[in-house]
Amino acid sequence: MQRAMAKQAEAERERRSKVISAEGEYQASQRLSDAAKILSEQPSALTLRYLQTLREIATENNSTTIFPVPIDLLKPFMQPSVELHPKEDKPAKDADADALT
Repeated sequence: MQRAMAKQAEAERERRSKVISAEGEYQASQRLSDAAKILSEQPSALTLRYLQTLREIATENNSTTIFPVPIDLLKPFMQPSVELHPKEDKPAKDADADALT
């Protein structure tokens, strides 16, 4: 009789443990979903999170850190450059000399 009661009590503790674990998983998934929504609305937030993760990695004593750079960070550098100083018109005498040749 005591064995049966002990077995039942053990089963009840295991059930409660599984329920608590499942509830924790659910709450974690809700938080991750909320974070994903925020990050999708604010692209700069994702960049900041990425840089924060790199900072955390750098504090560890790793010998090698792989640094994947998101293409979004490189887009401004990949666009054709705009001249800082537009070409000025040639002086009139040079233009006349070019016209003769």
